[in-house]
Parts: sequence; structure tokens; C-alpha cells
Amino acid sequence: MIPATVVQGHRVASGLNGNPRFPGGTLRMQLPFFAELGLDLSAFYPGTLNVSIAPLSYRVVQPRHTFRALKWHPEDPAEDFSFFDVTVHRAAAAPVRGWIYHPHPDTKPVHFQKPDVLELLLPWTEGLSYGTKIRLEVLAEQMMIEA
Repeated sequence: MIPATVVQGHRVASGLNGNPRFPGGTLRMQLPFFAELGLDLSAFYPGTLNVSIAPLSYRVVQPRHTFRALKWHPEDPAEDFSFFDVTVHRAAAAPVRGWIYHPHPDTKPVHFQKPDVLELLLPWTEGLSYGTKIRLEVLAEQMMIEA
């Protein structure tokens, strides 16, 4: 289990930052493209939960899904995305299964994450707010967590 803390992200995936280039957020814009490629994310909240695993960092091994050169925005260049299985564990609550959403930094035009931050796609989950401590279960064959 990897200890993690919920942190504030750029609020672009959810659209809560109000950027008119991404009406409704980047995830709402991307969902149809992922679905067309076989990954239905409609059961998940249309925004990411950002978590810090500091002082640890991660290394991509073998994602469950990778989509290359996805042209999801009419003006921005195509991007690569990977998805990894994750289970979130919290005190006195049932585990929640979801995805680690990973836009590849080498193809992402803006809004880069720190090397200790993971973006999670989960169903709407009560009780998760900035500063909440959680534990992540990640498959080592998909992603390595390192000191």
C-alpha cells in the first residue's frame, strides 16, 4: 500500500478552473475518444483526484491501456494517454476501484504535474478533500513506486 494525500490540481480536467478552451473540462472532451477506443469512463466522476505520494515517485512499467496520438482537441496537438488500475483505501470505508489517468508529459502541451502527483479517476466518492490521507494499491507490473 502506498500512502498518499489528496492535493489540489490545476482543475482543468474537471473544468472547475473556468478555462474557455476546455468547456466542461478536458475529461468531458476526451471521454468520447476513449470510449471509441474501448475504454468507457462514463461511470467515473468527470474530473481527476490529484494525490501526492511524496517523498516517493512513480515509474511507468506496463499500463493497462495506452492510447497514442489522440487528437481530442481541435487546436491542441495530439497527446498520448495511459491508464493504470488503482484501488483507493480509506479508514472506515470500502475500497474504491478506479484508474490512474496519465497524460504523457512528453506530449502534453501544458499543466504538468509534479513527479510525486498521480491523477485518479474514480466514481464520485464522499469524504475525499484536500489533505485527506489515503492508501493506494497499484499493480507493480503496471507502475513501480520508488523512493
